[in-house]
Amino acid sequence: MKKIVRQLVLGFTGIMMAGIANAQLVANDKIQEEKIRSLISQMTLEEKVSLLHANSKFYVSGIKRLGIPEWALSDGPHGVRAEINRHDWAYAGWTNDSSTCFPPGTALAATWNPKLAYERGIVLGEEARFRKKDILLGPGINIIRSPLCGRNFEYMSEDPLLISRMSVAYIKALQSKDVAVSVKHWLANNQEEHRDSIDVHMSERALREIYLPGFKASITEGGAYTVMAAYNKFRGDWCSENEYLNREILRKEFGFKGVLMTDWAAAHTTIKAALTGLDLEMGTDKKDYNDWYFANPLIRAVEEGKVPVAVVDEKVANVLRVMMKTKMFDEDKREKGKMNTPEHQQAAYNDAAEAAVLLQNNGNILPLNFNNIKSIAVIGDNATRRHCNGGLSSEIKALYEITPLEAIRKKFGATVKINFAQGYEKQSTFKEGSNTGQTSSDKVDWKLIDEAVEVAKESEVVIIFGGLNHDFDTESSDKQSMDLPYGQDVLIREVAKANPNTVVVIIAGSPVKLSGIVHRVPAILWSWFGGMEGGNAVADLLSGKINPSGKLPFTLPVSLDQSPAHALGNFPGRNLSVNYEEDILVGYRWFDTKKIVPQFPFGFGLSYTDFSISNFYTDKINYGKGETIHAKCTVKNTGSHYGAEVVQLYVSDPACSVLRPEKELKGFEKIFLHPGEVKTVDLMVKIADLAFYDETKKAWNVEAGDFVLHIGNSSRNISKSVKISVK
Repeated sequence: MKKIVRQLVLGFTGIMMAGIANAQLVANDKIQEEKIRSLISQMTLEEKVSLLHANSKFYVSGIKRLGIPEWALSDGPHGVRAEINRHDWAYAGWTNDSSTCFPPGTALAATWNPKLAYERGIVLGEEARFRKKDILLGPGINIIRSPLCGRNFEYMSEDPLLISRMSVAYIKALQSKDVAVSVKHWLANNQEEHRDSIDVHMSERALREIYLPGFKASITEGGAYTVMAAYNKFRGDWCSENEYLNREILRKEFGFKGVLMTDWAAAHTTIKAALTGLDLEMGTDKKDYNDWYFANPLIRAVEEGKVPVAVVDEKVANVLRVMMKTKMFDEDKREKGKMNTPEHQQAAYNDAAEAAVLLQNNGNILPLNFNNIKSIAVIGDNATRRHCNGGLSSEIKALYEITPLEAIRKKFGATVKINFAQGYEKQSTFKEGSNTGQTSSDKVDWKLIDEAVEVAKESEVVIIFGGLNHDFDTESSDKQSMDLPYGQDVLIREVAKANPNTVVVIIAGSPVKLSGIVHRVPAILWSWFGGMEGGNAVADLLSGKINPSGKLPFTLPVSLDQSPAHALGNFPGRNLSVNYEEDILVGYRWFDTKKIVPQFPFGFGLSYTDFSISNFYTDKINYGKGETIHAKCTVKNTGSHYGAEVVQLYVSDPACSVLRPEKELKGFEKIFLHPGEVKTVDLMVKIADLAFYDETKKAWNVEAGDFVLHIGNSSRNISKSVKISVK
């Protein structure tokens, strides 16, 4: 009885404390809004407008007489970018702006570990504050619709739930350091070709089910302070001046009260952009900042009665609100920041280590026992190439970057003879805004191949480091194919003939064609662009110090024409318009529904140990529409290595009034287990999250009937299924 009373008291105390905290938040918000109104009332029109456009490449002016500081922005989805000159794109030449460089967005998603996203957000926030930055431009969360999109490496996944879980953790952590994120690119920036003119058309259902959820979660759960409008058009209107996207969805539906800014040079008008909800213009290509759309033209539009002063006040309020949320008016209480600490470098290593996906390991050739190996061949341009400084807006001036060859030599060179051969070399050059960077990039260099073959013959084991570089994975340019460039298929074929103990490590941020090598080599490890610690991580993965635990965040097709946008011929569009004809069947939803066998499925990834997933059940069989499913299973490490498994919960709606995908990801959890260790996983799914968007009702709809829940470790490897009913 005493225990029950104690629990009741504790519960009541908890409710009271939560109520007090909520009341305090409401009171603080009220004080903040009063301060905002007071500041606006003291401003001239010119001062108000000065807060709504940049006065340099990455700064927005403040108002000294009112104590309003200037705003400092920086690129930084996976590291704080080096300092740019105020008025041109040249680097400022600072010596103290080298930052921690993380693996990019697809690699983060491949960890399937929101804890790492949170850890990354903390580091980025600390380094942004150390550099005196107020807004860090990221995360990029656009859906990976085509394997060819140049910015796939920055984005995370083809699945909206995986994107949502990772971005919310990232945002909460980063903003806890008094730095605002800018979630990008709002909306449907799924290609770089004609990105500043393409008009995207999709069904309302595809918009709601596939392309909006990541942004919604980032705002309503993550609390993102700013959002960046994309370059492209959406249903006829530029994203930066789209009434439906910006007023109806972002402001009214999502309740967004932060700042909607343009991408650089993504503003096109003054009056329409102002009326439809844009707050901040960045990067417009006009020499005189006073000529920008939200500068003197906005002042004239207000004076002529074409834009109400109240609309300008609304925008200024949004700017001030974000400044206050990040404590810019209370600098003494603001985070001071840190730079390149050991903890930051460890976080970068953790990301690289957990992101790597073991795609193939025939004969358990991996991990390599370097104690028993006398000689090893390391082959390929990516064994020595540094990648942190590529990708345009994602480029990072890293404090250091360890290459695979450097790490292997340092860790094993004292006892193992390491024979290096170039194998292939970078033949392409990259020009921003052009797809010509990849021309003549598939030339076979037989001299280099012959040298690699000789090195392979005289070594016990071969590791080929291939894949892509940032001539291919980059802003402003799409890839022209999924092929491995520079004759790598031929290189791998010839080396594997000379030495069958050949491991291929793919360094890339987006899908590449592997059909030419999967049957030629026993092992393939996908290690992404690994950031500053990439070499150390991949060496530890190959040696078994770290057990691979990454899972693919996208489907890896056998060939490009398997992918929905290409199978249907609607990438990159025609006449500056693209129709998302595949609708909701993006990524694995297409492959699974159409019974197409990919090279490697979404969610796939092997380990050096084995896991079993069993005892799958739900807490009930029948549910009401307001309830939550508890889906439980047992995970056991049945092998001999410590490792991690990602338990993935998919749901099917077999009898529905509209087409549903074969299955959709509705929950996941990454579990770390010692050999023989067992854990129970409880994945919770709201019945409301089983809904489809009903275009006839313009609302979400969960139809009564049966649903099937599937538990597994990829979209194609299901351990068990359970049927439930919704009343």
